[in-house]
Amino acid sequence: MIYTVTLNPAIDYVIKLKSLDTGEINRTIAEDIVFGGKGLNVSSVLTRLGIPNIALGFVSGVTGEIIEKGLRDDGVKTDLIKLKEGFSRINVKIAGGEETQINGYGPHISHEDLNKLYGKIRGLQTGDMLIMSGSVRFDLPDTVYEDMIAQLRGKDIKLVVDASKELLVNTLKHRPFLIKPNHTELCDLFGREVSTKEDCYKCAQALQQKGARNVIISLSGKGALLLDENGKKYEMDAASGKVISTVGSGDSMVAGFVAGWILSGDYEYALKLGIAAGGATAFSSKIAQDQEIWRVFDLMQKNTKK
Repeated sequence: MIYTVTLNPAIDYVIKLKSLDTGEINRTIAEDIVFGGKGLNVSSVLTRLGIPNIALGFVSGVTGEIIEKGLRDDGVKTDLIKLKEGFSRINVKIAGGEETQINGYGPHISHEDLNKLYGKIRGLQTGDMLIMSGSVRFDLPDTVYEDMIAQLRGKDIKLVVDASKELLVNTLKHRPFLIKPNHTELCDLFGREVSTKEDCYKCAQALQQKGARNVIISLSGKGALLLDENGKKYEMDAASGKVISTVGSGDSMVAGFVAGWILSGDYEYALKLGIAAGGATAFSSKIAQDQEIWRVFDLMQKNTKK
């Protein structure tokens, strides 16, 4: 079974404007609501691609109830812990010329609450996969993902980590099956500008030396690179289409890659499905449906054969 972890789920209110004029009344030309947070986005795409999974994490208050219902209506199986205080956050994603995001803090997670989550993680069995995605509240330690991994001692669990800075670095010694820094996160990790594809591969090799098995580097509109655990390099262009919103596209890429690898055992196929899923979400106002993902994937297949 695949388990995803989302420590700070959200209701994403996605709105489109002709332009964003600060200090003025702005009226939307399109709007949508997405129930998620990074791990929940991964769960949604996996579910749509027919890959069974269970979403772990925390919800709180009336917004938490709305998130749970939205996920349930979408067919996502959850095992979320209900916090006693606060409310799950609402994020505002504005597409008006440039993309602007306003993200809430979310509710406080106590040590007792974390222990409840750790208890669920200890229930994972050899052969399962644990996907840890996203940032955490400022009052949680940078070791929180590493602390989750500590609950799995003695079990052969595949780890996927989509996080930045120390949250990611602290997990590398546990040999995660997959990590997916984007270009900006890669520059932050190495404290310098990473300007060429060859330089990206060198950084990926450095991350492998620290323990990562497979490293995807997403390059936004320029596609993605993969250095697999056998040292083979893959490079693919982004899918072709009109970008509406990039919210959730990175999470969709992770889910698409995992689904592709499960379906085929082939890293090239997995990368292509990952890019297709990420692109399909970017071409939509919300997380892409399965038919949208496969449509983009088939188009990529045709373009590859030309």
